[in-house]
Amino acid sequence: EIPLLHEIIFSSNDKPKLLSQLSTLLSDLGLNIREAHVFSTTDGLCLDVFVVDGWETEETDGLLQQLKETAKRNPSLSNLTSSASERISELQEKIGESEFDRDLLQIEEKIASGSSGDLYRGTYLDVDVAIKFLRTEHVNDNSKVEFLQEIMILRSVNHENVVRFYGACTKQRKYLIVTEYMAGGNLYDFLHKHNNTLELSLILRIAIGISKGMDYLHQNNIIHRDLKSANLLIGDGQVVKIADFGVSRQRSQEGDMTAETGTYRWMAPEVINHKPYDHKADVFSFAIVLWELVTSKVPYENLTPLQAALSVRQRDFAW
Repeated sequence: EIPLLHEIIFSSNDKPKLLSQLSTLLSDLGLNIREAHVFSTTDGLCLDVFVVDGWETEETDGLLQQLKETAKRNPSLSNLTSSASERISELQEKIGESEFDRDLLQIEEKIASGSSGDLYRGTYLDVDVAIKFLRTEHVNDNSKVEFLQEIMILRSVNHENVVRFYGACTKQRKYLIVTEYMAGGNLYDFLHKHNNTLELSLILRIAIGISKGMDYLHQNNIIHRDLKSANLLIGDGQVVKIADFGVSRQRSQEGDMTAETGTYRWMAPEVINHKPYDHKADVFSFAIVLWELVTSKVPYENLTPLQAALSVRQRDFAW
């Protein structure tokens, strides 16, 4: 008799040890794994595909329900039991009191653009603010979840060297985040576009501010994953604050991350090589920022970003 086979596909973001955990989940349900495959998508998702037998009916609603119930008992797999839309609703509910009345926002000129969003200057109740919009052409369920996760991190932190979060709008068509406005712009422009050479006293003040902010984040199990001069903002008195938590993650208890995330010129070797990494990847990026502060030069300025990454990977540093 030919056994009845079912294909089960799990989709998730950046989860260590996921394949073994899912294999255990299926075995706990009495399913026999015939084949297992892992794929990575271009938008950073991991697809774990299993072909199993042991579910003796073509009806799969009961199988799906059992998978959900079993996964819910495992904290590391709980996010797999909800759809992206359910995850969005869950995060929106958690954001709660951080929701802004958009009618009270005055949006002024655009001050920066990123890969998935645009940054505007504006005011909220006569207070100068920065407003980050999720760009319309990038809006899908996954990008919404990423944006909402950034809000969750921002609302959980409070430090003099981390940009202050004021609120967000997540229940209208355009998602946005509102933070304090930093009049001095970012450190990258300050160093490289305005050709500033810093005095040692200012270098030390900026470096100490960054290190205090990063230490606070790491003490709270937050890995920034894209620390670079462009994500360091300058305010009054030349105080520097860490910003842009779009790819940041709360470090899980299950292990290290492996996704290649960040910007090549500041990216640690273990990240480029898709090796497991933790908060120490931020320390490497901080070292590159220190080099920028001292030299006022772009890291690996004679190389393209990809060439810079290959140099780091091969330990053939060409400053």
